[in-house]
Amino acid sequence: MNDQKQHAMLRVTERPSLYDNLEQKTVMELITAINAEDMKVAPAIREALPALEKLIAAVERQLRNGGRMFYLGCGSGGRLAVLDSIELPNTYGIEKGVMNVVLAGGVDRLVEAPEEKEDEEDDGWKDLLRENVSPADIVIGISASGTTPYVLSGLKWCQEHRIPCGSIVHNPNSPISEHSDYPVEIVMGPEFVTGSTRMKCGTAQKIVFDMISTTVLIRLGHVAGNRMVDVRLTNKKVIDRSVRMILELSGLENYDKAHDILLQCGSVRKSVDYIKQNRIR
Repeated sequence: MNDQKQHAMLRVTERPSLYDNLEQKTVMELITAINAEDMKVAPAIREALPALEKLIAAVERQLRNGGRMFYLGCGSGGRLAVLDSIELPNTYGIEKGVMNVVLAGGVDRLVEAPEEKEDEEDDGWKDLLRENVSPADIVIGISASGTTPYVLSGLKWCQEHRIPCGSIVHNPNSPISEHSDYPVEIVMGPEFVTGSTRMKCGTAQKIVFDMISTTVLIRLGHVAGNRMVDVRLTNKKVIDRSVRMILELSGLENYDKAHDILLQCGSVRKSVDYIKQNRIR
């Protein structure tokens, strides 16, 4: 897509807010209006579910075959992706490095938010190369505008090297969608504060990240029934929850015995298997 076409693209995310004179409104008026805008998020995601299904199926396929997933992003969307990825090893017991984020400026500088790095066209691909990205993996570009140079260039190079790639954007017919095998466009209209894509776009991104990671990891067997049977035993609350899961799933009635078996086996899944195999009552 040439620069002229890119500049002519409809940028819904940059349109003026439907609300004005915000500084003159009361607290109730402001939060009521923000809530009204937030109500547009779920219906917009619902419209994108068919595209999202294709993206999730591709992520599952790559991970099932031993590959990895990388979010490639910057700004609010990139930081939200980091939030999602760091919770997954503890929640679902997956190894670190299965679901990753490549963030403009580096994940280690997350708090600094060096957003000027999103304009560095070559850095997205360079950062992916440092992770030894390959056609076995899948890369998902995150960009509210759908034009971010860091993400766009990275996806172009992915396609050049036959690395599967998807995208999540919030403007229609964007360059990033054009250079994505599995584009997802969630269009919700202008933001409450004009151009502040940390609002509705950020809310949509968080929801979609939850949908992708949760669905893929359920499909890969990290949930039994509706229980997190591979959760890591990181604190007393999780240990207590895990013991109660063991009691429910195994038929064992003794809390202390289930607790001892859990600490011995290291996970709910292994504990339940151990109890059933040894017919412990």
